[in-house]
Amino acid sequence: MRIALVADRSPGVRSHVRVPLLVEALREREGVALDAYWIPTADAAGDAGGLERFDGIWMLPGSPYRSEEGAVAAARTAREHGIPFLGTCGGFQHMLLEFARHVCGLEVAHAENEPGAREFLLTPLACSLAGHEEVVRLSAGSLIERIMGVRSSVEAYNCSYGLNPGYRRLLEERGLVFSGHADDGAVRVAELPSHPFFLATLFQPELSGDGRRAHPVIAAFAAAVAARAGSGGGRVAGWQGRGAPCGDVS
Repeated sequence: MRIALVADRSPGVRSHVRVPLLVEALREREGVALDAYWIPTADAAGDAGGLERFDGIWMLPGSPYRSEEGAVAAARTAREHGIPFLGTCGGFQHMLLEFARHVCGLEVAHAENEPGAREFLLTPLACSLAGHEEVVRLSAGSLIERIMGVRSSVEAYNCSYGLNPGYRRLLEERGLVFSGHADDGAVRVAELPSHPFFLATLFQPELSGDGRRAHPVIAAFAAAVAARAGSGGGRVAGWQGRGAPCGDVS
């Protein structure tokens, strides 16, 4: 079962350092063996990325990405091909950007990527969450609530941008569900019920604990990947992409 880790890998990004530990934890504790490959955002755009041949796509933090186009293309590939998708932090932001542009037809920008644009879907948070923990309230009956098994949880963040609330209703009207919120109602989780597994969190589940046990969100993503691989829906036989294996430190 192969998954694409879409991000511009850096030893300075804590979540990137955690991923090999989490992949091993999934193998040891959950019995799910994932073959994970790092795909730089610049390689994720167009047919050259080959992401449609993976069993899962996880878009990790690390924005601003080197290629916004590649990050958006990765989210679109997962959505259109029914590939299990998990977006965390920057992945959450760029999943929303893809949905707004290609499903809702909006000409909107990410304020971090295009500060001179006219319309912003992603704007600076009222208070930066970089290096903070915050309570997330989960909607009853949602995918994230079923995964977590609780109605609220304290989660780790390292971000400064979130959804412009002025666009929330339009995205909801086109099928996106906002299923996790801060105490003030600000969006923290988004999911797409019409998709086999399409979940994005502004918080970073990969930073939970010490890395020796996968957060429930990551374990659920891995289970969705296993289900797709078992059905033969996303085999990567003969894949010859340029991504580096998860454990490759080069």
